[in-house]
Amino acid sequence: MKESNLRELICEIGKSMFDRGLTHGSTGNISACDEDGDLLVTPTESSFGRLIPEDIVKVKKSGEIIGKKKPTKELFLHRAFYESNNSETGAVFHLHSTHSVAYSMLPGLDEDNVFPSLTPYAIMLLGKVKLLPFYVPGDPALGEEIKGIAGKRSAVLLANHGPVVAGKSLESAANAIEELENTAKLALILTGQNPRLLNNENVNDVINKFKIKWD
Repeated sequence: MKESNLRELICEIGKSMFDRGLTHGSTGNISACDEDGDLLVTPTESSFGRLIPEDIVKVKKSGEIIGKKKPTKELFLHRAFYESNNSETGAVFHLHSTHSVAYSMLPGLDEDNVFPSLTPYAIMLLGKVKLLPFYVPGDPALGEEIKGIAGKRSAVLLANHGPVVAGKSLESAANAIEELENTAKLALILTGQNPRLLNNENVNDVINKFKIKWD
């Protein structure tokens, strides 16, 4: 997609998320890869609700930064996915969405596959979601940890922080991170209720039909 169109779409999707309460204040960041392989990234200390195309920062493959503002301080989270799974990554979203953050704080979660098998859509859009331990925001060590798993996973949940999700396009990555937030909401609603989950056969049927990466 052309750079001008990507800039507009980043702002459009960001405002939609802000208006629906998926982000607040200046939280969250978005990146997308343009047709030249450069990254377009939301600036630091910016609100999704008030972004304009000129605010978006370009980070060239050479590392040169072009724009009036500085890129998000969590750019390293995005780069970890592009560098580890470049052929499958066209955009990355990171949110501090309420239900996802709340769910990440619960005790006894399976760190390798943090969500129970509640719906087929989480499996289809996210695969297994890995829970990563808490890091101070901006710590590059988190990027190194993500690099170790980004080739196998397209979504991670940062403890006490929020989700990071990669997709082939801005639309697919946006849909996936919204599915993650909704899955966290469902899981919180059903906590302690002993819900009827998808069984192993159900899960395998979804994986096989939609050719989902599942390891």
